[in-house]
Amino acid sequence: MKRLIVGVSGSSGVIFGVRLLEVLKGIRDVETHLVLSRGAEVTLRLETDRSAESVRALADVVHAHDNLAASISSGSFRVTGMVVMPCSMKSLAQIALSLNENLLTRAADVTLKERRKLILVPRETPLHLGHLRHMTAVAEMGGIILPPAPSFYHRPKTIMDVVDQTVGKVLDQFEIEHDLFRRWSGDDI
Repeated sequence: MKRLIVGVSGSSGVIFGVRLLEVLKGIRDVETHLVLSRGAEVTLRLETDRSAESVRALADVVHAHDNLAASISSGSFRVTGMVVMPCSMKSLAQIALSLNENLLTRAADVTLKERRKLILVPRETPLHLGHLRHMTAVAEMGGIILPPAPSFYHRPKTIMDVVDQTVGKVLDQFEIEHDLFRRWSGDDI
């Protein structure tokens, strides 16, 4: 059984985190631990028809954003890794600077210190030098920066096709099998 922490921050693009949870819900050997920030709850209302409660229902375990005593705040609680999807620039900065003011950033810090896989899906454009420096700092600590940069060789027809391709890239990082997009084979040349 893989345990995966899913952090959803308040950046635009909460559909990425929601879709990841929907896909993981259908995979029996993955246990999800969700941290939904207050900003994510606001963004859910602005960008989707989903309620925070319906998103929480997709996770196996839900942790309160302000509960720094939660199991996932300790390195002794074994997890495969963590993804923050989407990752706001505020959360990115707090993770890069090891500012553990909430459970999302504390769990990310623990993931890094335990040398487990941390994937951040930053959702901002354009980026200034401060954003890039924070991304560099996280990468230097062992984190993976995975922007939602769509490819088009699989010929997406809907926005959800584009979302699924990014979700699939995250699942690939954790070696979780999926069929969310057609993989490049080179046979199309």
